[in-house]
Amino acid sequence: MDLLALADFTLVARYGGFGRAARASGRPKATLSRRVAELEASLDIRLIERGGRALKLTEEGRALFERTGALLTELDETVGAIASGGQTPRGRLRISAPLLFSQTAMGKLAASFALRYPEVRLDVTTDDRTVDMVEEGYDLVIRVNPAPDDSLIGRIFLRDRMVVVAHPALARPDDATSVRAIVRSSDQITSWAVTGPAGPARISVEPILRLTSLIMVRDAVRAGVGAACLPLSLASHDLAAGRLVHWADVDAPPVALWTLYPSRRLLSPRVSAFLDHLKDAFPTGTSAELAAYVEG
Repeated sequence: MDLLALADFTLVARYGGFGRAARASGRPKATLSRRVAELEASLDIRLIERGGRALKLTEEGRALFERTGALLTELDETVGAIASGGQTPRGRLRISAPLLFSQTAMGKLAASFALRYPEVRLDVTTDDRTVDMVEEGYDLVIRVNPAPDDSLIGRIFLRDRMVVVAHPALARPDDATSVRAIVRSSDQITSWAVTGPAGPARISVEPILRLTSLIMVRDAVRAGVGAACLPLSLASHDLAAGRLVHWADVDAPPVALWTLYPSRRLLSPRVSAFLDHLKDAFPTGTSAELAAYVEG
């Protein structure tokens, strides 16, 4: 296989067309078209559908791009690093992070990383859904308690736990009474399973507010509307200041924040640098450390 032709195909697929790839690379459009045609002929398969206004990869073309695009990028970066005599992080780093972590910590993290590594162009998007790292072009993904995935390597960098909190003026109900509650829009619940000095118990809830953001939920609890289930890191400063009171710990597995990246790729210098940056920011990885970082 002609690796140069494969690199030209990857360039065209990444930029979504021969014209855009030509403008980005400074190479003639006709040359890119000819090299892709030669690659198709050598493989005896069609990789790109011709004739439409927008470039469209065939199923085989999409599969080839997904498998080789990231590898060629890593190869190019490795050669560049060797040629420059070091492993200085540079280039674009795309990260997907969950909403709450993005709202509370990611801006500060991104800014300090950009100052530390000025040759890296950091691009952070906020998304709670499961993303396809290869298809969507992410180098690193941060997720909360992700499902196992054999195609990814992951490590935990923060741990948190959920607690039930309320305004000091709100009395905790007895076992037979429901409490007015603020919940996330996606939660369909009638009670919280909790643990306390007396052991496992349940708190019956009557949702009166449904909000999409946990920061919104926290603000509503501060206003005295009802009780809520929040990460300890998000509630700890209000608990310490007496603005909220702790009712119970939620009986659930700990909340773990993971960094994930494709296992088939060599770890690039920029990804390694960001992983080290997270370790420097959260050396012990506790909820108290996250709360202090957010408020600091």
